Amino acid sequence: MVNFLTHFEIYGEQPTELVDFYRSVFGWEIEQIAGIAYWRINTGSAEPKVINGGLTHRALPDLSGWLFYVQVAVLDETVELIKSLGGSVIRPKTAVPRAAWVTIVADPAKNVFGVWQADPNAFPLPHPD
Repeated sequence: MVNFLTHFEIYGEQPTELVDFYRSVFGWEIEQIAGIAYWRINTGSAEPKVINGGLTHRALPDLSGWLFYVQVAVLDETVELIKSLGGSVIRPKTAVPRAAWVTIVADPAKNVFGVWQADPNAFPLPHPD
């Protein structure tokens, strides 16, 4: 399934300070992924259409708010279509190791969002042996 909201990210200068905030406010389960400054957020619902997320350092300077990601079938084609329709690339294609490829884009009105192509083999170059 493609073209659906797949997840969200929340950013902060000190993400560890936000963990307790969101746990307390919403009761979310939040745990750090071993070895990196990224916390996986489980919103706690068993509903099939629920969106979970992550918490980390800002992906872009001055980025405030939550960033939503749309899962697409082919990232490169989607990015080219976005550009041809007046959108722009804010952050180029990046690997989320062993999970996906992602590009942060903006629509013609400068609204920022991410496009995400799942790929369990994604890895930043050079790929480790």
